[in-house]
Amino acid sequence: MRILLTGKNGQVGNELNKILPQFGEVIATGRNEMNLADPSQIRRVVQQVKPELIINAGAYTAVDKAESDQELAKAVNGIAPKILAEEAKNKDALLIHYSTDYSYNGEMNHRPYLESDSPAPNSVYGKTKLEGDQAIEKSGASHLIFRTGWVYSKRGESFLHTILTLAKEKKELRIVNDQTGTPTWCRSIAEATCKAINNILEKREDSLSKTVSNISGVYHMTCQGETNWHGFAQMILELSCPDNMPKLLAISTKEYPTPAIRPTYSVLSNSKLKKNFGIQLPHWEHALKQCLSDIS
Repeated sequence: MRILLTGKNGQVGNELNKILPQFGEVIATGRNEMNLADPSQIRRVVQQVKPELIINAGAYTAVDKAESDQELAKAVNGIAPKILAEEAKNKDALLIHYSTDYSYNGEMNHRPYLESDSPAPNSVYGKTKLEGDQAIEKSGASHLIFRTGWVYSKRGESFLHTILTLAKEKKELRIVNDQTGTPTWCRSIAEATCKAINNILEKREDSLSKTVSNISGVYHMTCQGETNWHGFAQMILELSCPDNMPKLLAISTKEYPTPAIRPTYSVLSNSKLKKNFGIQLPHWEHALKQCLSDIS
């Protein structure tokens, strides 16, 4: 099987690039190999590779910067997935795409969001990601959209990396405590994705796309449980520097204004993923412990 992977240098893409070879030949691309802001380049690469499976782990993820960089965010998050879906449709390939909990406005405070709940993003980032999701759904291509959130890793820019860095520099950290979600390790996402692919291969018909045609759609894919940013930071520090922790102060979102509006509650229900694929990601605390103890 030939697999085209985008976003190889991102958090999820980096992890996928390590474990996807179990399924076949992986052609992994970053911005240098395939710029997702360039539609003609996307089409050219897909036509050259002729993949049976396309995994789009690339995205414009600078949430606050997107508010002033709307054109690029739309190109990468909204238009590129549409083109990939069109090419997947033409090649009879399966498209796996990653979306975000920022697709929701955060007003569902009484229960986790279901895939059937109406998205209503507050930010440019969320709006452009939703545009990409909807374009894929309208394309007619067989697809799996894995909507995740609060993704982190030890490498690159993420909340975990920021907290570990600040803990070495400051004696006091002010962290927001009125936004609730589920921290999700990028490796947990990559491993769950590979379990889904293996599940599909076991039921394989003529092609991957035909095998998935009846279950195409959006699936939530996050770790279990929930917390707020202050709780996440506290757990990071307790596990990584228990004897030399900086003081943590809980603050409100109003005390830490940002260009982009974040959802106050973006916990996602993963029941559909478990029902259709038998997959359940670990609890966020367990995944965090694994991440911090990982030496790779």
